[in-house]
Amino acid sequence: MESLHSYVNSIFAGKNILEMNNGLFMLATLVAYFLILLVISRRAAGRSDNDTFFRAGRQSSWPLVAFGMIGASISGVSFVSVPGWVAATGMTYLQMCAGFFVGYVAVAFILLPLYYRLRLTSIYDYLEMRYGPAAHRTGALFFLLSKLTGAAARLYLVCLVLQEFVAAPLGVPYPVTVLLILLLIWLYTRRGGIQTLVRTDALQTLCLLLALGGVMWIAARQMGLTPGGVVRTVVESPMCRVFEWNASSSQAFWRQFLSGVFIVIVMTGLDQDMMQKNLTCRTLREAQKDMCVYGISFLPVNLLFLALGILLHAFCASQGIVPPASGDELLPSLVASGALGTLVILPFTIGIVAAAFSSADSAVTAITTSCCIDLLGIERRNLPAGRAERIRRRVHLLTVAAFLGCILLFRALNSTSVIDAIYVMASYTYGPLLGLYVFGLFTHRRAADCAVPFVALGAPLLCALLDYAAPRLWGYVFGYELLMLNGLLTMAGLWVFSSREVPN
Repeated sequence: MESLHSYVNSIFAGKNILEMNNGLFMLATLVAYFLILLVISRRAAGRSDNDTFFRAGRQSSWPLVAFGMIGASISGVSFVSVPGWVAATGMTYLQMCAGFFVGYVAVAFILLPLYYRLRLTSIYDYLEMRYGPAAHRTGALFFLLSKLTGAAARLYLVCLVLQEFVAAPLGVPYPVTVLLILLLIWLYTRRGGIQTLVRTDALQTLCLLLALGGVMWIAARQMGLTPGGVVRTVVESPMCRVFEWNASSSQAFWRQFLSGVFIVIVMTGLDQDMMQKNLTCRTLREAQKDMCVYGISFLPVNLLFLALGILLHAFCASQGIVPPASGDELLPSLVASGALGTLVILPFTIGIVAAAFSSADSAVTAITTSCCIDLLGIERRNLPAGRAERIRRRVHLLTVAAFLGCILLFRALNSTSVIDAIYVMASYTYGPLLGLYVFGLFTHRRAADCAVPFVALGAPLLCALLDYAAPRLWGYVFGYELLMLNGLLTMAGLWVFSSREVPN
């Protein structure tokens, strides 16, 4: 989470490069951007009912879903951070991306068949079928906690940037800026829900990729490079190092690869936000094609981000610019200083806005769905259609209000430690979900439902203790493998509290 604050600070340091006319031009661009989103939302929504909002009538085109998920997976922070990694780790992040693809295949052929066979709207309904209502609510609450705080923190970044670049010169106070942004998200998601998002995410992915290409083109033009020259600059750079075979390194191949596999399984396959879009496809086979194509595309997209990082370092060398000590500050510092020219501000801003909003609107819709299905049980209660829709609309509005409260709280506290703690906490929430699903799918034992909440809380607490003690006692620093350990501890706890075989 250091990237968020370093990014914001570096951007603010260069805010004087924007004159009022540039700020107004940017505002006009953003207004046009959101008007397009509203038009798409209006045309996509059709009937404003719960089936449309939650499932899109299970009629989504799988290529559209696959393309849109790229933008939903990349936040505004990632847009900044990934190019900055190359100085310290080269292109070894691609090792994890290779693991991502294996994880996507596992999700496609292990979890998706389960979800489609059970015709789930919320994937956490499976936990009630397998364990009981306590497990169902526990899984949903873990998801809601991590998604709300994580997505709100990412949106907080965009709100700060827009405040300094656009709103502040116009005299608009920060709370009003946040309210307007959330109002826009509410407006284009309130009717169609997931049906709207399938289409708007595709647009936002396109904007993200165009922004990435725009920044690369501007940097190459400043250096006088042709497309072939860009490729040579990247390939011949000492930073163009993909594989790390030193087992003791934190970037070791198998450590990165296996972490990538499990990160995708939990943060995509066990995440309502990411799975909800896949469950809108017409058939299981289409959903599997969507997941595999998306998994393949994730590798070249991140390759381009890393290539941008190498290109920016080459640009610094050609201009005699000393790159910032923190890799996260590389791209924003070049934008803020004006070294890349003022033209780069447009694609850069559109890129982070598209990435952030693509993840924020998905989170709002997924949280609304999980609250309605998992906590309020509006489908199990067989409520009249009109009443169920009214409940969904209220929950959707309350979700937006919760985002507003979180963002304003982050602003009031103005402390990196608070937001860092939130992201650390979120990293622990997926471990219990991993353990619950693996135990349920690959064992035939029935764990006591009443024990599930205690096991799900105990495993992360024990992981936190081990994470604290390991460097001091054994000199070992946990990385992403803490997620797998969390899952194993959850499974061990479930085994202890299991007593009988699940009947076939």
